[in-house]
Amino acid sequence: MATASQIFTMLFATPVIPAALVGLVWGVIGGALPGLSASVTMALILPFTYALDPVSAIVLLASVYIGAEYGGSIPAILIRTPGTNSAAATVIDGYELKRQGRAGEALGVSLWSGVVGSLFGLFTLIAFTEPFSRLALAFTPMSYCALGVLGLSIIASLSGGSLLKSLAAGLVGMMVATVGIDPLSGVNRFTFDLPDLLGGVKPIMAMIGLFAVSELMRQSGGVDLGAQAAAGVRIVFPSWPMMKRLFKPQGIGCGVGLMEGLLPGGGGSVAAFFSYNEAKRWSKHPEEFGKGSVEGVAAPEAANNTVASSSLIPLLSFGIPGSNSAAVLLGGLLIHGLIPGPRLFEQNADVVMGLYVGSFIAILAQIPVGLMILPACMWMVNRPRPVLAAFVFLLVMSGVYSLNGAFFDVALVMGIGFLGWLMAKGGYPFLPAVLGVVLGPMVESNYRRSLLLSGGEHDIFLEDAIAVGFFVAAFFFLAYSLWRERMDARAANLKEA
Repeated sequence: MATASQIFTMLFATPVIPAALVGLVWGVIGGALPGLSASVTMALILPFTYALDPVSAIVLLASVYIGAEYGGSIPAILIRTPGTNSAAATVIDGYELKRQGRAGEALGVSLWSGVVGSLFGLFTLIAFTEPFSRLALAFTPMSYCALGVLGLSIIASLSGGSLLKSLAAGLVGMMVATVGIDPLSGVNRFTFDLPDLLGGVKPIMAMIGLFAVSELMRQSGGVDLGAQAAAGVRIVFPSWPMMKRLFKPQGIGCGVGLMEGLLPGGGGSVAAFFSYNEAKRWSKHPEEFGKGSVEGVAAPEAANNTVASSSLIPLLSFGIPGSNSAAVLLGGLLIHGLIPGPRLFEQNADVVMGLYVGSFIAILAQIPVGLMILPACMWMVNRPRPVLAAFVFLLVMSGVYSLNGAFFDVALVMGIGFLGWLMAKGGYPFLPAVLGVVLGPMVESNYRRSLLLSGGEHDIFLEDAIAVGFFVAAFFFLAYSLWRERMDARAANLKEA
C-alpha cells in the first residue's frame, strides 16, 4: 500500500499531473468529435507515448480514456450525434432536454454523473485488481495458454453479429502475430525477406490501423450531415435536491458498469443501454424517459464512465482487456515492456500507483476542464467533417512515422487500415483481431512450452485444473453465443412470416 509520502512524491516529483491533464483535455476533445471513439482517440496519441517514461505514458492513456467517455456526451446532447459509441444512450433524453432549452442542465448532469461513475470505477480498480492478480501466481504454461483461448472466445462471443465472423477476425489477428522470428526456434516466418518485418507486426500498428485509419476511411465515404450546435450553452450543475434524485440512476449505472467492465467484450455502450433500461424500470417517473429525463442521462453516463476504470481490472490482473480502449492501453503497457499480472505489482509498483493517482487527478479535473473546454468543443463540432478528418489523418501519420522514423511503418499502418475498412464492410469486428495480435504470442509460446514439458503429449493440458476450467468456460461462451445467434435468427424468421 502506498504511503502518503510516496503519493506526495508521485504528485510533485514526477510529471503525473501534467500527463493526467493533457490526457484528459485530449480525451474530451477527441470524444466530442463525432466518429472518434474513445479507442480511436487513445490510438491517435499512442505513438507519442513511445518517448515518455512508463508512468507518464500509462497515466496519459488512462486519462484520455476518462476524458473521452465524458466528451462523447457533448455532441450527443447538442447535435444528437454521439461522440463515442457509449454515448449513444445519452442521445435519447439528452437531446430532448436540449430541445426543451435545458441543454446546460443536461450537460451538467452528464458531467456530474461521469465524475461519480469514474470515482466508483477507480475505487473498484484499486480494491480488486491486485487481489485478482495474485491468482495468476498459480498459473502454469498450460494455464496461460488456456487463458488466452478463453479471452479470445469471450471477445468473439460478445462482439455482436456473427460468431463465425468474430472467430475469423480473431484467427486473422493470430496469423498476423506469427509474422517475424519464431520465439523458440529463431526461424524467420512470413517476413517475405523484408528486414522491417523481422520484429513482427507490433500491436500498436494493428491498433492504429484498425481503430483509427479504417475509421477515417469509413467516414470519408459518408455524408456530412452538417449538424450545428447552438452557441452560448453553459454547463449548469444539478442542485442538491436534483443530486438526491439522481442517486438511484447513478447507483444503477455504477453497478452495471462494474459488471460490464469485469466481463471482457461488454464495453461502455452495452453498459449504457442496459443501465438506461434498468433506470427506467426502477424510476418513480418512467413516463419521462424518452421525453427529456435527467435520470435517462445520469444512468448511462455513470455506467460508461465506470467501465473506463473497471475494464482495466481484467487487463491489469490477467492481461485480458475488457474493451477496445483497454486493448489500446494494453498496447501502451507492452510498448514499455510492462506485462500485466502479479509481476507488474511487484516489479513496477510505481506504474500502478501512478495509474491510480493520475486517474484520480483526471477524474477531479473533469469539472474545471469540462467548464473551460466546452466552447472549444462546440466550435470543433461545428467544423466541416472533411476538415476534421484531414487533421486527424495528418496526426495519425506523423505519430506513426515518429515511432521509428520509417516510411515502412506508415505503409504498414495504411495497409492494416485498408484491411480494417474491408472488415467493417463485411461486418467483421475489430476487437477479436486486435486481441489475436496481442494474445497470439502468449497462446502460441505457452502452448509450445507445454508440449516441450510433456514430450509432445496433449494430456498435460488435462492434468492442469486451471487450464481445464478455462477451456470449459471458453466452450461455454462459444456454445452460448451460437445458441443465442440461432435463437435470434429463428425469431427474425418468425417475425418476417
